[in-house]
This record gives sequence, C-alpha cells and structure tokens, in this order.
Amino acid sequence: MAKIWAGRTDGAVDVSADGFNSSLPFDKRLYRNDIKGSIAHAEMLGHTGIITEEEAAALTDGLSSILDDLDSGALEFDPAAEDIHSFVEQTLTERIGDVGKKLHTARSRNDQVALDLRMYLREKSDEISEAVRTLALTVTKRAEEYKAVIMPGYTHLQRAQPITFGHHLMAYVMMLLRDLDRLSDTRRRINVSPIGCCALAGTTYRTDRYFEAEKLGFEAVALNSVDGVSDRDFVIELISDISVIMMHLSRFSEEICLWSSFEFRFIELSDAFTTGSSIMPQKKNPDIAELVRGKTGRVYGDLLAVLTTMKGLPLAYNKDMQEDKEAVFDACDTVLKCLEVFNGMVGSMKALKDNMRKAASDGFINATDLADYLVGKGLPFRTAYKISGKIVAYAAENGKTLESLSPEEYKEFSPLFDDGVYAAVDLYNCVTRRISAGGTGVSSVEAQISYAKEVLEK
Repeated sequence: MAKIWAGRTDGAVDVSADGFNSSLPFDKRLYRNDIKGSIAHAEMLGHTGIITEEEAAALTDGLSSILDDLDSGALEFDPAAEDIHSFVEQTLTERIGDVGKKLHTARSRNDQVALDLRMYLREKSDEISEAVRTLALTVTKRAEEYKAVIMPGYTHLQRAQPITFGHHLMAYVMMLLRDLDRLSDTRRRINVSPIGCCALAGTTYRTDRYFEAEKLGFEAVALNSVDGVSDRDFVIELISDISVIMMHLSRFSEEICLWSSFEFRFIELSDAFTTGSSIMPQKKNPDIAELVRGKTGRVYGDLLAVLTTMKGLPLAYNKDMQEDKEAVFDACDTVLKCLEVFNGMVGSMKALKDNMRKAASDGFINATDLADYLVGKGLPFRTAYKISGKIVAYAAENGKTLESLSPEEYKEFSPLFDDGVYAAVDLYNCVTRRISAGGTGVSSVEAQISYAKEVLEK
C-alpha cells in the first residue's frame, strides 16, 4: 500500500523500519471512531462550502460502507497499511475515486489520532464507570446482608475493635464511589475535541470546529492548536484513575486471600471462583483474587510507561506518542476484566459468621469499651486506659476473656467496677453503641447503605 505522505520522499521505507513504524496492529481497534470522526469531518467540509455537498455526500456514503464492511467482516484490514487512518483513507479512495482524496482537507493525522483516541476513551470511561457502579451495588447488597454480623476490625493486621462485616464492606463501597467521581471528572476533560488543530498550527480553511465537535458529542474544543495535538494528559489521567481502582481491588483481594485462608476462615469463596492444586487435593486457592492483585502492577506499569514517554517531549506532536495506545488499551482491558470477575466473586462469597464472631471474642477487642466504661464512672480516659491495659494483661495470662472475668477479679483493679461492666464489654453492645456518623453501629451502616444506593441509582 502506497504511503499517503509520499511526496517529499518517494515513500519507500526499509521493511524492518516499516513494520517498526506501523501502528495498525493495535490502533485498528479505533476504526469505528476513526470512521465516525471522518464522517463528521466530511459533513463539516460540505457544511462550510470547502467541498461541495455532493462531494461530502459521496465521502460519507463511502465511509459508511467501509464501516459496515469492517463490522460484518466483509472487509479485512490491510497489514501493509501504516495505521488505521491511512487504511481508511486509501480504502475510501479505491472505492469512490479522487473525491476520497479530499477527505483529509483541513486536518492532519496529528489531530485525527487525538480525536479517535478521545472518542474511544470516552466510551471506555463510560464502560469502566458502569462496571465500577455494578460492583459497588453488589458490595452494597452484601453489606446490607451482613450489616449486623460481628467481626474483628484490624489495625496493623492486629485485632483492634469489634465492627460488623457490613461496615467493613461499606469501606470498599466508599472507595468505589470515589472512583466513580474521579472517572466522571476525567471524562469531562477527555470530552474536548482536537479536530481542526491540524498538524499543530490550525488551518487556512474557514472550518467550523464547533459544528464538528457537536456532531461527535464533544462539549468543547481544544483552545490551543499546539496543545490540541500534543496533549495526552487525558490518557495519563484515565490510566491514573484505573490505577486507583486497581489499588482498591488489590486491597480487597488481599483481604479475600486472608479471610479465605484456614487461619482466618472468615469467608468461603464459591468453587466457581477458585482453583485446586495439581498435587494437594485439599487445596481451594483464591486464584482470581491473587490475579487481580497481580494485575494491579501491570496497570501501574502502563501508567509509568506513558508518564515516562511524555516527560521529555518537546511540543508539538512526536512519534513517541504512538506508545500511548498500547498502554491505555491494556489498562482499560485489564480493569474491565478484573471488575467483571471481581463482581462475580464477591457476589457469590459466603461469610462464615460463627468464625468471625469467635475471632472477635478472642482478641480483647472490647478493651476500649472497658476503658470507656470507667470513663463513664468518672475516671480520666488515660487513667481508665491504663487500668484496662492491666486487666487485658491479666486476662491473657490467665487464659480468660473480658467477658469471663469475675466481679471480684474486676474489683481488684478498681472499686468502680460493678455488674454493669458485662454489658459494657458485650460485643453486640460494643458495636451497637457506636452511634457516631460513619461508625459501625447497625443504624450507621444502614445510613451508609442508603447513601450509597442513592448515589449509585442516579
């Protein structure tokens, strides 16, 4: 296939250099965006009188036929084409003749590729947002199911205070809500049309960039033509958003791996989302969670790759920027697959309530409530804290829990203790008394669930 840029040179390129330069193997996924963008460009050229209405109609009809044939498989990509843009233009010229050569009037591949990529990533950001929303709804549903199931809350991976499993799950919902907010904000910056910036300096033709942007659903146009073709902030920002989503999924995955282990046994994963061992028949491995955790590093690599590519580039367009696509395509593909499988895994996992409750009973995680009980008797908190610490040490040394200590044992540490201490250290009471907004009390968890549902249903 002849090079569309042949002129200054004869277009003859070394075979190895030609293959190295080609982006068609990966940018062919942009074909719908490229053709839809070209149709809008042809309509703009006709609308402004830069070409005739008849020529514009011939271009749009020819482009529509190429789109239909690519969608149906009747037309295959030419591996000799340099990129998706040249493939479409040359195929169009073959079909409708010299009129096809007018399509590239008042644009460059520089603004064309930026347009295609923005259109594609606008779609992908919507897909990712919907996948995040679906997962958030699933986790919210599980949180509602387990809103009163007591488990130990952890800091430093040490048992800290009693919480409910529903409360813990809602922490991940809050992360996902922030992810949605970030994606929405990024989409606004993606949705800016660069077409008409041309190579870098705009054009001498009296184009209507706003007409073309409106046709393609953009909310604004790039206000500086140099920036319009050289900006890849929107790529970096979307991969950054995806990286944060993956970080959240990875943290959740780590806990699923811990919770499903024999040492914790807080949850049981569905067989559909686990694998076995080739040699140990008793194994039920959380491979899906582990893979999500592992793929997080892959997405971080995509982000670093684009940041590194862009950090030293002078304005405006440089061929280095071709490297943005494989990274952002990979990040989008990876997060969508992870969100889909994660949704199924969380939706089918089962909480082992008795094991959670037993773990909460064994770790003195009601010690803060013991101190608060003494504060209610008039002691300063720091004094109450020290007394409670001594009681915990005594109970641990004697193999007892705070609930099983006798009244006489309590009174050895302070005469302020009476039978009310048992209600104070009861795990259910410890949870339900935490009535502060955002806390683990069931009414508070219900408020969190209601808030999340309201946001997610908008």
